[in-house]
Amino acid sequence: MQKKYKDKPDWAKKDIRDFTDADMERLFDQWEEDEEPLEDDELPEHLRPMPPLNLNELDTNDPEGLLQATKKGRTLMTFVQVSGEPTRDETEQLTKLWQTSLWNNHLQAERYLVDDNRAIFLFKDGAQAWTAKEYLVEQERCESVTIESKVYPGKYSSKTKEEL
Repeated sequence: MQKKYKDKPDWAKKDIRDFTDADMERLFDQWEEDEEPLEDDELPEHLRPMPPLNLNELDTNDPEGLLQATKKGRTLMTFVQVSGEPTRDETEQLTKLWQTSLWNNHLQAERYLVDDNRAIFLFKDGAQAWTAKEYLVEQERCESVTIESKVYPGKYSSKTKEEL
């Protein structure tokens, strides 16, 4: 047993309870050196490389299409406003129904209420937000959908884009 300790530096021979912050930092650095790098899909989203875009296949006259392509594989929040004066419970029930419909169409969205008449739909693949928007604006109680600061009024909305 004593033979193993001869190769270690003095700081590593201490009892772990006596380690200083500097000792812990050195130990952490050693662990990091031995770690294999993470695969791209294991990295946090902000460190993942962007999927390659083939600009030749994109229509430069379609700014929404370009924006949608850049959001592929990235998390994106979409704000949905319910029309009228709904209670929080009504908003909960409506947005839950809409979320279920999106899931049934393979559009994965998490839903969070932010107000009595507003919810956030969080898409892990941001490109899905525009497909979801097409469904949501067709709903009778959808006042508006907001993606990347652009407001899309609902089909049955009594307000214009400027009023929203």
